Formats: sequence, structure tokens, C-alpha cells
Amino acid sequence: MTEQTIHWESHTVREVLTAEDKALFHQVMDSVYANDPNFIYPLVNDVEGIFDPAKNKSFLTGAARRWVVVDGNRMPVARIAAFYTQKPKSGKRGGIGFFECIEDRELAMKSWDLAESWLGEEQCVSIDAPINFGDRDSFWGLLISATNPVSYRESYNPSYYRAWIEERGYAIEIEQSTYDITNATFNYERFSKISDRVMSRGNYRFVYLDYSKLSQFAADFVQIYNEAWAFHDDFEPLTPEVLNKRLKEIKPAMPKEFAVFAYDRDRPIGFFIAILEINQVFKRFKGKMGLWQQLQFLMYRGTITKAKGIVFGVVPDYQNLGIETGLIMKCYQGIKDDKIVDSMELAWIGDFNPKMISMLESLGAKKTKIHHTYRKEISENI
Repeated sequence: MTEQTIHWESHTVREVLTAEDKALFHQVMDSVYANDPNFIYPLVNDVEGIFDPAKNKSFLTGAARRWVVVDGNRMPVARIAAFYTQKPKSGKRGGIGFFECIEDRELAMKSWDLAESWLGEEQCVSIDAPINFGDRDSFWGLLISATNPVSYRESYNPSYYRAWIEERGYAIEIEQSTYDITNATFNYERFSKISDRVMSRGNYRFVYLDYSKLSQFAADFVQIYNEAWAFHDDFEPLTPEVLNKRLKEIKPAMPKEFAVFAYDRDRPIGFFIAILEINQVFKRFKGKMGLWQQLQFLMYRGTITKAKGIVFGVVPDYQNLGIETGLIMKCYQGIKDDKIVDSMELAWIGDFNPKMISMLESLGAKKTKIHHTYRKEISENI
């Protein structure tokens, strides 16, 4: 592909196509967050993987473009990505994400005009923002408030982005909450009684992941996932091959006690998966992950004090029977044995899931972050 540039008075817009463009795309964060002590750089490899058709299955039904803006001194000052996927039920859905900009409203508006214009040309029916070109568990939503540091693969943004997005006619589609629970706040007595009753039932088993039987656990995960998420709009089933590969990738951050599976006799009926909150170490790396950083991670992994729940599912006909509590208690027991980890973060709790919110609050969890996912219907004049 050839280099494509647009000139805006004293700024130049470059479509991200070359290695130099990619470097500038990531360097925008140096300009935006230079004086923000709370910012933690996402891993460059994680972000680049999202825009690699060989690694991101979203390219099978969609496309993505991204741009970086440099000023007259060739300093990168803004960036934005736009993408869409063809959904089987709802048509072509657009998304905007990975937006970063110095505090310059005009520059921000021009960047969003560019992204929206392309999505309009592609005849998308709506735009969600700011989101990821892929799974919801990564880089999804605009940070509205936070009392805890940014977690691994979580969106972090300056406060001034919100006004810009809402000014462009985007309305809140989902409010995502993050909760923290500590050994001190966990309502252990109440829930241990409930889980004891569930775990004592002869047919139910709650077991930790066994890495020597990874393929079987991957197959069980896929079976549970495909049953539990089948009712969601635009559901796409998982395959054991994809999941098996993903579990191998996250193994260094996932002690076996952090992955709990529930069974009724031999039928897989639920899981709760957590990982170490690896940003506690990754904050040292400024987005890099080479051999030296991998060695450092192994060196400092034992200092991580927080776990992060990443996925929780129970098949429909076993929901509200106490399986959820049994999974949490089994995981809590494993984490408690860790001695170092003393808290857990539970992220991406949508406002459409009041039962989960109620359960977390009754467990003793406290809300620590709020993200918003916005949506805008595309009109003919975009």
C-alpha cells in the first residue's frame, strides 16, 4: 500500500501503513499523557495485534483503518482508528477506537470527521465508540471515573474526551462498572454457608484448571461459553483450537487456582477465570515486551498483589442455583492460598446485568471505575 497523507493547515494526517506510521501512532501517547502519573502504557504488541489480519478474526467480516496526525515539528499529536464488522443479524456495524489527542478541540473534531466519513462511505448503520476492533474484554469504553490504577488492556482517557464525544451526538449505550473486592471486605461468612450447601451436593464438582489436561478444559470452556452466550445478539461461537491457544498464551499470568470449572457429574456447567493484574509489573515497560521485559515479568510476577476476573459464565439452566457463588468461593480459596494476592478486580459489569451487580455488592465488592460505551446512528449526511 502507498503512503496516504492529508494536510490540515499546520498539521499532516498520515494513514497508518508503514513501520514509521505505526511508531508515530504509539508515540501520540507521549504527547497526551506526558504529565499524567496515573497513565500506564498498553503493550504495543497487544495493540498492533488488533490491526493484524493474521491475528484478528474480525478482519474475516470487516475492515479497519487508522490515522495519525503530526504537527509542523513532526510531533505526533492525535490518532484515531475506525473499523466495521458485518453482523449476521444487525448489518454492518461501525466502531471508533484508539483515539488519543492533545487538548485541542478542533484537531479532535477533524479526526472524528475523518473516521466517521469513512464509516459512512462503507454504509455502516451505526458507530460504537470508543471500542476495540474485537472482543469486548479489551480496550472498550471511555473512562469516566476511577479510584484505582488502569488495569491490563483497559481503556484510560483524559477527562476532556467525554465532552467531545457527547458533542458529536453520541449517546450512552452501556455503562460498564468495575468492582474491587479485598480479603477485608469480602463477606465470607454469609457466602461460605451458601457455597457449602452447593458444593456438598453430590452431583456438583468445582475444580481448578489442570494444565496437563489443557485440551479437555479448553473444550469444556467452549461448551459452556457457547451455551451461556448463545442468546446474545450477533453471537459467534468459540472453537477449542482458538481457546486452547489463548490459554497457553496467558498461562504465565494465570495460576491454575485462578481458573475454576463447575460440573454436574461430567457435564461442564460454569467457569470463573481470573488472571494476575499484570499491569502492576507492565507499568515498568512503557509498552515494550521484548525478551528483557519477559525476564523481568518472571522476576517480579511474585510481587503482584491483585487478581483480575476476566470471564464468568454459567449455562442457562443452572443459573441462579448457587453455582455462581460456588465458583467464586472456590476461586477465593485458591487466591487466599496464594498469600500475596489480597484483592480481586471484577471488570466489565454492564448496567444491563443488575443481578450480577447485586451479587457483587452483597459479596462486599466496591465500585472503583466506570466506563461508557457510546453509540451514534449514522445519518445520510455523514
